[in-house]
Amino acid sequence: MSSVFRWPVRVFYEDTDTAGIVYYANYLKFFERARTEWLRAAGIQQSELSQAAQRAFVVSRCVIDYHAPARLDDQLELTVVVENLGRASVSFQQQAWLKNAEGQPRLLCNCHVKVGCVDTVSLRPAPLPAHVREQIRLHV
Repeated sequence: MSSVFRWPVRVFYEDTDTAGIVYYANYLKFFERARTEWLRAAGIQQSELSQAAQRAFVVSRCVIDYHAPARLDDQLELTVVVENLGRASVSFQQQAWLKNAEGQPRLLCNCHVKVGCVDTVSLRPAPLPAHVREQIRLHV
């Protein structure tokens, strides 16, 4: 599975520490937004999934490597790639990129995220609904 989804994010003051550098935990927020937009682009609305199918996505694993800092006002490009589609989970590779002065992209952060599907009542693992699996397959 290799289709790359791209989502722009501007670094705001609220995203930075006192040195004007993106606070490390905020990359997780950026990646969450990019995954949400990827789902939206695939035709999957999380609110509908929760209400109609009683299913929700929860992060079950996250491994993140930081390579270089982003700073206040930087325009980042976040990428989302599906690595694996399981019966009740989806694994993603996500990255944050920044173009340098010459326009060459520089990798700032790399993250592997596993998202599990749960039943919203019991909060126990549950299979992805068939239509969601199909939408994901069509969008990768």
